[in-house]
Amino acid sequence: MIVPDISQSTIAVADHYDELDPIYRRVWGEHVHHGLWTTGVETPMEAVEALVDAVGDRLRLEPGDTCVDIGCGYGATARRLSATRGATVTGFTLSAEQAQYAAAHAVPDVDIQLRDWLANGLPDASADAAWSIESSEHMVDKPQFFAETHRVLAPGGRFVICAWLAETDASRWKVRHLLEPICREGRLPSMGTREDYEAMATAAGFTITGYEDVSRRVSRTWMICARRLAKELLADRETRRLALGARNRIFGLSILRLILAYRTGAMRYGIFTMTKGNEDTGASRPAE
Repeated sequence: MIVPDISQSTIAVADHYDELDPIYRRVWGEHVHHGLWTTGVETPMEAVEALVDAVGDRLRLEPGDTCVDIGCGYGATARRLSATRGATVTGFTLSAEQAQYAAAHAVPDVDIQLRDWLANGLPDASADAAWSIESSEHMVDKPQFFAETHRVLAPGGRFVICAWLAETDASRWKVRHLLEPICREGRLPSMGTREDYEAMATAAGFTITGYEDVSRRVSRTWMICARRLAKELLADRETRRLALGARNRIFGLSILRLILAYRTGAMRYGIFTMTKGNEDTGASRPAE
């Protein structure tokens, strides 16, 4: 597990997204996650929606399913899966700005809450499915993240995680100059490997049914972000003011680190699929 040299808290995570909210939406829009390219000719919007649809497919969502979006951002994923799959979704975000945006774009069957997932308050066994798209990285207590999801899911419930992952046995150079700074600058309390995630998931009681490394299919996200940010900085005075004066402005440097981390293999992007079995069956070994 990669842990930054400056500890990160839920307050720091919320502050990051609240302060940089205008830049995130100008540069990337209301989906605050990677795009997933299949043919290579998709637009960025098509690619981010493709990632959402891939999550929906892996969850086997059906009309009427009760779902949880852990770290829901602006609620775009919840709204899309509710509209396309007929799911009822409760989303959780730490960011007041994201929650306010979601409230302004409210739709039936989607409820976005300003609340920490680690203290979510949902009843036991109350959800059919859950997903976490690039939010597990921000969890201060990752074992509790898995434990809470397992508690909230009903027996047979499905869980999909899209996660930034550290390369297994990354070299000291990659950790020092890429992975640790990415954690620190991006307000990630830690970044795990595939093996870390599988160990925590099985310890919580999940059966891992699938894993896919899609690093090559998502990595172009950061070159697009870099070009868009450069364009905004040149063209818009307000963006320059926010980017250069923000407490969290150092994240701009992390965009370059992220590009290099993907190109060197220091960082991976994985999609885990898992299920909660009957309480008396116990956990199974991770799928290969």
